[in-house]
Amino acid sequence: MTVIKDSAGRYFASFVVETSDEPLPETGSEIGIDLGLTHYAVMSDGQKVDNPRTLRRAAKKLCKAQKALSRKEKGSANRAKAKVKVAKAYAKVASTRRDWAHKLSTTIIRDNQAVYVENLAVSGLARTRLAKSVHDAGWSQFVAMLEYKAVRYGRHFGKIDRWFPSSKLCSACGTIAESMPLNIREWTCPCGAAHDRDVNAAINVLAAGQAERLNDCGAQVRPGLVPAPREEAVTHPGPHAWQTGISVH
Repeated sequence: MTVIKDSAGRYFASFVVETSDEPLPETGSEIGIDLGLTHYAVMSDGQKVDNPRTLRRAAKKLCKAQKALSRKEKGSANRAKAKVKVAKAYAKVASTRRDWAHKLSTTIIRDNQAVYVENLAVSGLARTRLAKSVHDAGWSQFVAMLEYKAVRYGRHFGKIDRWFPSSKLCSACGTIAESMPLNIREWTCPCGAAHDRDVNAAINVLAAGQAERLNDCGAQVRPGLVPAPREEAVTHPGPHAWQTGISVH
């Protein structure tokens, strides 16, 4: 057993035990998830989960602790105490975010046989003006929880390519819009289908995940259509493979 003390003055004991995976009872439900900032997670069934914004909610308390620390003389006992208070404040934010993510990921894995999410480029988003909000969301931690819990409880977990146009693709007819600025939250396809941007994206993520799961070579995905039969999926297609509508990887 290893005992450690962190910067917030908390003690942790870590040790290894042998466990066995316990699959949950099978369910016929499958779900696609679109992660965002306004709503943390939007499900393909229309459910929307609000963003807890853990860091922003604790911003005033963190700012007060940081100011108190800056006023203390360097090397003094009071500065050491103030430093621990700052560490405790940040540790509480991290623990709250982790606890929230655990509860949400457990609920999703328990209720669905298969879960699909987009493979987000978090590191790239963290270099934009949305960096603080992206870090506060903790998407990578949440997705990692979904992944290992799916393995533990006998569920299927899949990631969709980050370049898949989930927001611009009409989930009803498969038409791809030319552009889709972030300020557009609802749109209507030429086919007449009206979409909530995030719900539509989640539906497309579900359709793409199901198609990739059923088709080992990844036949072209279009929501509303049945994935290509396995006999059409080839590892080494001929020079005219594009004529069959097969997407080659």
